[in-house]
Amino acid sequence: MVEIELDGKKVDIIEGSMIMHAAEKAGTYIPHFCYHKKLSIAANCRMCLVDVEKAPKPMPACATPVTQGMIVRTKSEKAIKAQQSVMEFLLINHPLDCPICDQGGECQLQDIAVGYGGSSSRYEEEKRVVLHKDVGPLISMEEMSRCIHCTRCVRFGQEVAGVMELGMIHRGEHSEITTVVGETVDSELSGNMIDICPVGALTSKPFRYSARTWELSRRKSVSPHDSTGANLIVQVKNNQVMRVVPLENEDVNECWIADRDRFSYESLNGDERLTQPMLKQGGQWQAVDWQTALEYVANGLRQIKTDHGASAIGALVSPHSTLEELTLAGALVRGLGSENIDYRLRNADFTTSSGIRWLGTSIASLSNLQRVLVVGSNLRKDHPLFAQRIRQAVRKGAAVSVIASEAELASPEAWAMSLASVTTLAAGGWAQALADVASAIGAEKGVDAPVKGNASDEAKAFAKSLMGGERKAILLGNAAAHHAQASQLLAIAQWIGAQTGASVGYLTEAANTVGAQWANALPGTGGLNAGQMLSGGLKAVVLLNNEPEFDSAAGAKTPAGLEHAQMVVTMSPFKANLAFSDVLLPIAPFSETPGTFVNAEGRVQSFHAVVKPRGEARPAWKVIRVLANLLGLQGFDFESSQDVLAHVRRAADKTSTPASTHIPADRLNNASTVAIDLAAESDAAATPVVARIYELDGLTRRAPSLQLTADARGSAHAAFNVPLGQQIAHAEVTA
Repeated sequence: MVEIELDGKKVDIIEGSMIMHAAEKAGTYIPHFCYHKKLSIAANCRMCLVDVEKAPKPMPACATPVTQGMIVRTKSEKAIKAQQSVMEFLLINHPLDCPICDQGGECQLQDIAVGYGGSSSRYEEEKRVVLHKDVGPLISMEEMSRCIHCTRCVRFGQEVAGVMELGMIHRGEHSEITTVVGETVDSELSGNMIDICPVGALTSKPFRYSARTWELSRRKSVSPHDSTGANLIVQVKNNQVMRVVPLENEDVNECWIADRDRFSYESLNGDERLTQPMLKQGGQWQAVDWQTALEYVANGLRQIKTDHGASAIGALVSPHSTLEELTLAGALVRGLGSENIDYRLRNADFTTSSGIRWLGTSIASLSNLQRVLVVGSNLRKDHPLFAQRIRQAVRKGAAVSVIASEAELASPEAWAMSLASVTTLAAGGWAQALADVASAIGAEKGVDAPVKGNASDEAKAFAKSLMGGERKAILLGNAAAHHAQASQLLAIAQWIGAQTGASVGYLTEAANTVGAQWANALPGTGGLNAGQMLSGGLKAVVLLNNEPEFDSAAGAKTPAGLEHAQMVVTMSPFKANLAFSDVLLPIAPFSETPGTFVNAEGRVQSFHAVVKPRGEARPAWKVIRVLANLLGLQGFDFESSQDVLAHVRRAADKTSTPASTHIPADRLNNASTVAIDLAAESDAAATPVVARIYELDGLTRRAPSLQLTADARGSAHAAFNVPLGQQIAHAEVTA
């Protein structure tokens, strides 16, 4: 530790730290633009000049290391004069367009200019003009004349996103930030450049000119997409979501969010929203009131139970639904006497698990791993925020090994990080590849591997990597979870983990995959799994917040599988499943309902509604509760979503407390007890069903800007690139 004096206060700081770090620790503000705590030091802007005793001139606080006994003054006449001079230079070419700038009201340059800028300018020449650039549907670079060349965006691309999409060209007053000629910014984390830009050079294209920042109410929420559980600030005007930005949480998402977290809000305000209950009568859709719709569903369920038995009724639920919705959906089905409920829509292996399958380690620990083995994941696209944490680890020297399909999904370019070892082969060969690694480890340690494999040079490279280092993890991706041999893959991975000291876990696909297991949204004894239900095993089907054609392994076969059902009830925020549904019940998306998501590490995160439900939409937990009451089922007397959450805690985990932030550790268990038999490869060669980055759920599929990105081009579900109204014109929807 080094002790320095900062504005008369003694500050102890780690040797090698900069004056800026000491100031942050002491709570002293030093004005700055280019410095960002998550990025490397550039010392471009010089706004942080401070007075260091015995130094001949003011020194940049962000790039000056502390030394024992150093005396620093941040508010001396020398420091203030230097800062004012820098501000004058920065404003020489800056346009005076604050009244029309989207950054107005939250602009760092604007704020600092108030304290350090002059009341008039001595500069009388013409200001420079930088031509605008079109870099895609998400980021606006229309006013690059505002850029002060802090290079935060450039460093973010290189260091966090892993892709240098922006750079600076030319010199002096001709310098400008740009892409390679004609290129767009396509990173799945690109929206964070908007947040870290200290001026209005980079702004949100979907949000552009839609509201002033001081008109927006700010409310906390949690991302409903992937399993990170990113913390959000949702900004609202006139009961409408206008913008989504990150809420800093070092243990979860740090200060970043993925583009699908940021821009999927567009679908919340789209024309495709379902705003009133609808029944299909004579092949046409008719709008009805809630009482009529719910009584129709209740009477239909009673009749089907009487005619075919309770086992003919089932529910397919989305892992993007809240914990409360999943809990009550399960209670409804079981209250009717059925065990047919499942959230594993894309799975091919439905082996019963002895515990809750989760990440196997904390999210924060991913940044400090030394060895990583990823199986069956396009990590960068499936889990952008996990990928950037592992990218941090790689920058510190971590070795990442990959077993996946298709060379382009397991290349350093596709992952935007260097990879130590890569094996690319069809999904049917993943289990054998892991078995080969296990054999290599067994041979090295002198123990018997759990399954016969070939200790090839490639397998030995994987084994050597895993047996080195101290902090290591084996991570099974979405494709591994959906694999026909998922349990076999897990069993081999667990043996490898036990022998090498690595944690073993699933990246988990959706916002509430872990929560769905905790809520027991799984078939009980004698119950049908998702594959069986989608193959035509039911007479009455409840679809909660999902579209099986896009969200399940059945895909295009869904209509054929459900055609024998007498009643299909869709509960969705959107006009979905029109071809085979009989009832549409409008439910509230995450922004319009309170609820709880449990992320990959088992962190329980509750949130409130940020706006009122649109039209006649209602929170799904309320809809299910009222439906259960109409059916005369017991145990549905809940007054709030918090009551449902408390019920989950009491019923599932008697040791947990209402204040607990995580699922109890004894429930988080990735154990697989299946016998490893690689000869049984009936359907193992089939490619696992994995959603592309902007097809993960109904919200992202209906966000126009996301569907215009490079990642959405050539989508298997290209229909979502056009307004849904055009898609369903043939459905003869009438209100």
